[in-house]
Amino acid sequence: MAISAEMKKEMKVFGQFYDFNKKLILNLKFNKDKVAVVAEEFDSVKRAMRGERVVKGEDGEFLSRYIGDIGKTDAPTQLVYLNEKGQTLLNLKQKSEEKYKKYGSLYFKLSLMAGILIAVLLA
Repeated sequence: MAISAEMKKEMKVFGQFYDFNKKLILNLKFNKDKVAVVAEEFDSVKRAMRGERVVKGEDGEFLSRYIGDIGKTDAPTQLVYLNEKGQTLLNLKQKSEEKYKKYGSLYFKLSLMAGILIAVLLA
């Protein structure tokens, strides 16, 4: 069940980063608010901005580099950067959704079956 919960968390994180990226692009084009203001509604992004690791492995490294590179260049260059990273974030989001749909319920059912088996053996 922990594995299923981890997959769900990862799917949520990538979804938040993708939505944050879209909102940041619109903000750079129109509002020009600070990045912290844009990130207020995205918990995972705020945690990553504080330096926490929100996802493990290579994907976590990617997200750390992504957050670290925001705001380091001028607006037109930043828009190009955000559009490029938006495609990568979309791919990560789709992969995590597919992985969760494919394996999340499987792990939950296996743990439920193991619990039932243990209950029957103890009875």
